[in-house]
Amino acid sequence: MATVALKDVTKVFGDGTVAVDNVSLDVGDGEFMVLLGPSGCGKSTVLRMVAGLEDPTNGAILLDGELANELAPRDRRIAMVFQDFALYPHMNVGDNIGFPLRLSGVEPDARSERVADVASALGIGDVLARRPGQLSGGQRQRVAMGRAIVRRPGLFLMDEPLSNLDSGLRAELRAEISGLTRELGVTTLYVTHDQAEALTMADRVAIMRKGVLQDVGTPTQVYGRPATLYVAAFLGAPRMNLLEAQVYVHLDRHIALHMGEQTLYLPWNDIRARAVAHYHGERIVVGMRAEALTPVPLDTEGDVLRGRIRYLEHHGHESLAYLDIGAYAVTVDDIGGAPPEMAEARGIRRLANLVRRAANRDADGELVGAGLSARVNGFNGKPAPGGRNSQGIFSEAGRHHRRPAELAVRLAPYPAINNGHPLAVAVRMEALHFFDDRGQRIDVGWR
Repeated sequence: MATVALKDVTKVFGDGTVAVDNVSLDVGDGEFMVLLGPSGCGKSTVLRMVAGLEDPTNGAILLDGELANELAPRDRRIAMVFQDFALYPHMNVGDNIGFPLRLSGVEPDARSERVADVASALGIGDVLARRPGQLSGGQRQRVAMGRAIVRRPGLFLMDEPLSNLDSGLRAELRAEISGLTRELGVTTLYVTHDQAEALTMADRVAIMRKGVLQDVGTPTQVYGRPATLYVAAFLGAPRMNLLEAQVYVHLDRHIALHMGEQTLYLPWNDIRARAVAHYHGERIVVGMRAEALTPVPLDTEGDVLRGRIRYLEHHGHESLAYLDIGAYAVTVDDIGGAPPEMAEARGIRRLANLVRRAANRDADGELVGAGLSARVNGFNGKPAPGGRNSQGIFSEAGRHHRRPAELAVRLAPYPAINNGHPLAVAVRMEALHFFDDRGQRIDVGWR
């Protein structure tokens, strides 16, 4: 058994590339933790530092609570499974699996018994005499797994072990790997770029981007309540619809979210309404997944978006319609991060501006200021240095493209409609996600 802790770990390579940037992460005893992210995000570098194959530039790596920065790889009680299997081509399957035991000086009889047990559990007991070149990709992957398991390590490190296999075999081995590691009770750190692997296998998922840890939580948490705009866009198929919205507050009634030609109304009794109200007169990002949208008759009232089908995709079990609703989409390219003190100053200034606007509204205007100033009493309204939008999504310096939204909606397989057909969809307001101009989640008590 083993625990892993990364404390403010940074890795900078010789050419100045920051591969891992101040990452802190705890992996519990027996936990299956998945590091998820696109190629080049630093997840494999994290794995190699835990294995001792790379030295951190800064920070501490603890194994079972003990500092392991200077510990040699052979002394870390780990087993690593690589993407390319890394089998010895001149050895048969039995010798490949038993090689770590041979290095450890285990007697031949005991070695053969343990190899046979592991091979039987992995379903490769009948190919022990073959060489790797005579095996299928799935069989070679099982041999690599067997070589790791036979050592009875405290920690498994797996670096995209299924990426070279076809989709059907990947699905089969996903279940085998997760089932086997849980049966053994071995702590596992698993690296992948495949969200299906992460969401189906993990106890918890740690999502990385450009060396920075974006979010950590159970699959349900990171999918259902993503911490950042990047995580929201990265997880899910089809991707979450991310729409630009202008916020207008009608105190004690609702919050109007103007999205181009259409408007949704967030009820004032929604727990998130107060947090969103701080953005009165400003633009935010509203996220909605396809499962939050339900096709309804065109004359339906309420929280409904209407548009025309731009194009259809047929997937056999369902069809996806992409609607032109006259709104603008936000495409995630690059999101800068503001230091906490700057974010706090922006929040103070935002609330002060809200109070000032409230004082200048008519009684029948959007903002009725009675009681609002009391809610934000004590804020001095000093501006943030450099301007609030200096690096935000909606600023000129932001690296986001403004383009017409194509709202992804799930339909029955092969519906009797075509491109250009009008369609209305009801929106589950409780399933909406809100993000500010820095790509951070707008919510209260959300984790």
